[in-house]
Amino acid sequence: MRAHPLATDAVLAFGAFVAMVVGSFADPHGPHGPTFGTRTPEPFSLLLMLLGAAALVFRRRQPRAVLAVTCGLSLLELTTGEPRAPVAMCTVIALYTVAARTDRPTTWRIGLLTMAGLTGVAMLAGPLPWYAQENIGIFAWTGMAAAAGDAVRSRRAFVDAIRERAERAERTRDEEARRRVAEERLRIARDLHDVVAHHIALVNVQAGVAAHVMDKRPDQAKEALAHVRDASRSALNELRATVGLLRQSGDPEAPTEPAPGLGVLDELVDTFRHAGLPVEVIVQLDGAAGPLPAAVDLAAYRVIQEALTNVRKHAGAGAKAEVSVVRVGPSVEVTVLDDGGEAADAAPEPTDPPGGGHGLLGMRERTGALGGTCFAGPRYGGGYRVHATLPLA
Repeated sequence: MRAHPLATDAVLAFGAFVAMVVGSFADPHGPHGPTFGTRTPEPFSLLLMLLGAAALVFRRRQPRAVLAVTCGLSLLELTTGEPRAPVAMCTVIALYTVAARTDRPTTWRIGLLTMAGLTGVAMLAGPLPWYAQENIGIFAWTGMAAAAGDAVRSRRAFVDAIRERAERAERTRDEEARRRVAEERLRIARDLHDVVAHHIALVNVQAGVAAHVMDKRPDQAKEALAHVRDASRSALNELRATVGLLRQSGDPEAPTEPAPGLGVLDELVDTFRHAGLPVEVIVQLDGAAGPLPAAVDLAAYRVIQEALTNVRKHAGAGAKAEVSVVRVGPSVEVTVLDDGGEAADAAPEPTDPPGGGHGLLGMRERTGALGGTCFAGPRYGGGYRVHATLPLA
C-alpha cells in the first residue's frame, strides 16, 4: 500500500463507488429498516457518484482540492437528487484524508465548515424535511470522519516520535561507544609511549656507558648492564600490563596490578639517578586531606616520567633536574626543572619540534582530560621547565 499509493486509492475509490451505487437502490424508510430494490437512482446521481469516486483517486496528492470537489458534488446531490443518492460518502472519505494529513486546528476548522455547510444545505434546501434522518446522518458521518482522521494523525505522530527517539538513542549509544573506544585507544597509546620512551631511553644510555667503559672499567660496565636488565624488565612488565587492557573481560591472564603513581616515585627517580641524572625531589602533600584520586596520581607520575625522560634525552652532559609535587588548594602542581647542563647556552628545544615525538602532546592530553593545564618551555638562562596543574575534583 505504501509502495503504490495511487493504486491503493484507486481500489478504495472503486469500492466507494460500488457502495454508493448499492446504497442508492435502498429505501431507508422501509417498514423493517432499509429495503433494497424499491427505488432507482437517477442518471445524474450516478454521474455525480462516478465523479466523486474518480476524485478520490487523487485524495493523497491534493487532499483539500479533492475535499472541495466532493463537497461541491454532494451539495448538487443534496439540492437536486430525488430520491437522494449517498454521494456524501465521497466527502466523508475526503474529509478523513484531510484530517489525517494536517494539524488539529486546521482539521477542526475545515471539519466544522464541512459539517455545517452540508448539513445546513441538506436541511434548508433539500427536498426532505429538515429533521429527516438522512440530514442528521450527514452531520454524524462528517463529524466522525474528522474525529477519526485526527485520531489517526495523532497516533502516527506518536509512533513517529517514539521511532525518532529510539533512533536518536541508538545513534547516541553508537557515538558514545565510538567515543569511548577512541578515548581508550588514546589512553593506551599514551601509556605505551610513556613506558617505551622512558625505559628505552634509559636502556640506550646505560648500554652506551657499558660500551664505553667495557675495556677499562669492567665493573662499571657490569653495573650499567645490570641497570639495562632492570630497565628492560620494568619495560616488559609495564608493556604487559598495558597490553593486557586489550584482553577480553574475564580473561584470567589479564593483569590486575595497580597503575603506577606517586607512591613509587622514588623507584622512578632512582632509575634516572642510576643513568647518571641527578634528581632532587620535593613532595608536599597534605596527608590529612586524603590520598590523591587515582587519575590524578597516575597523571602526575606520567608527567614526571616523561619530563625526566626528555631531560635525559635532550639535556647536555652534567644536567641536573628538580622535581616538585605540591598540593595547592583544590589542585596538585607538578614541576620538573633542569639546568640544561653543559648545553645551557645552546638554543632551547622547541616546544613541538617538527617530526618529534608525542611526549609533550601526551602530557597535555593527560592534564587536559582531568581539566588541568600543562606548560612546557625553555627557562631563562638555560634549561627547560614543565609545569602541570591537576585539579583534585
